[in-house]
Amino acid sequence: MPQSDDAAIETALKDVAAAEARAEAISPLSPSRSEDAAEADREIGDTAAGTQARKGSLWRDRNFLVLWSGQALSQFGSQITGIALPVLAVLILDASEWQIGVLNAAEMAAFLVVGLPAGAWIDRMRKRHVMIWADAVRAVALAALPALAIFGALQIWHLYVVALIMGVATVFFDVSNQSFIPALVRTDQIAEANGKLQSTEQLAGLAGPAAGGWLVGALAAPFAILIDALTYVASFFALLFTKDHEKLRAPEDHAPLLKEIGEGLRWVFGNPLLRRIVGTTGVANFFGHIAMTLLPIFVLRELGLTPAMLGIVFSLSAVGGLLGAIATPRIVARIGEARAIPISAIGFCLVPFFLPAISLVPALAFPFLVVQFFLMSFTVLLYNITQVTFRQRITPPRLLGRMNASVRFVVWGVMPISALLAGALGTWIGVVPTLWIAAFGELLSCLFVVIGPFWTMRELPEAHADHARSEE
Repeated sequence: MPQSDDAAIETALKDVAAAEARAEAISPLSPSRSEDAAEADREIGDTAAGTQARKGSLWRDRNFLVLWSGQALSQFGSQITGIALPVLAVLILDASEWQIGVLNAAEMAAFLVVGLPAGAWIDRMRKRHVMIWADAVRAVALAALPALAIFGALQIWHLYVVALIMGVATVFFDVSNQSFIPALVRTDQIAEANGKLQSTEQLAGLAGPAAGGWLVGALAAPFAILIDALTYVASFFALLFTKDHEKLRAPEDHAPLLKEIGEGLRWVFGNPLLRRIVGTTGVANFFGHIAMTLLPIFVLRELGLTPAMLGIVFSLSAVGGLLGAIATPRIVARIGEARAIPISAIGFCLVPFFLPAISLVPALAFPFLVVQFFLMSFTVLLYNITQVTFRQRITPPRLLGRMNASVRFVVWGVMPISALLAGALGTWIGVVPTLWIAAFGELLSCLFVVIGPFWTMRELPEAHADHARSEE
């Protein structure tokens, strides 16, 4: 049906926004964690002025901006801890390959153990309240590390405990956060909100790792982590002052917990496109996390790079993420939303071979790492950018928490297993051979989406009928 000029413009804006939403975070060597990838909203591109001026822009929503500011600070702090924690383990506590594997497993164990019931519980609770409590727990847990360091009592098992606590709190926060946006903004603003929140993560990735590397040298790792604890406090207060319009499900709509968990799993794996995406993401995360687990030992101990240099590598990789976010709407417009998935998957499945290849030319380690992480961030953005909006628009609101938890259970629940495997393989056959195994495993992960229906489609399906009815 022909459209008026205004209607056509509005449709185009929505299409661009939908193409920009970020998805499930994959690990930094598979596609990267960020469990949530940045979207390039049009404010980042060369058409920024027109988008900001249009009616209903979230730039004018003070309530959303309060939430956004808190999230920006906590994301910046998380980047600091991402550098400081492995430095603390490898260089200060002299952790072995197996101990690093256990530490990484502890960080991700919650997604495997409580990931599924968390989704069902969250669907019964106010998501903003869950996020507030999660921020409080994470702030206290992280603050314990510098306190122990002051008294000279810090040991590796303390890192395990803090990592476990942080993991549980992060499960509840992340699943709530992904399910909270539809209760915070209008349906036509969901993609814009996802874009702003997740593009901020990429911006934090520009300065956070480099700042983390510098702070580790200036303050020592435990005290650099204290800064992250303070950013969770800031996020805590931002959420306190955020208002939402979430409506709790009626008690009579609650089914037994196992039945509700099963409903979420059936929803995810009953959709053939989502099932393939989850397959690629899960396998890529499994093998990618093997490489990420051993990365601190490989870079800091075997290659001899400093924490500051590692931080710079991660910061420059965020440039790739931002450029990927900016380029994604144009790429999607040219090749189609659906085809962008297998094309980008091929890219991020080939890039991991850079890492073990560095061992052949150690003198070029720094530029090789920069190139690898830059390309990885770019391709993962192109892959992930379609997922969150796709999932949110096809899932009925009553299933959002369980859908997100089910996806996380698979794609992040494999990580503690792969972390332990990385520690065992690293001890048994060495770090570099393990990195080659991880690279070949990631290459296989793209088969789920490369051999599939995505090539014959241009756009991914629109909202599920139940979801559409719920908006009426």
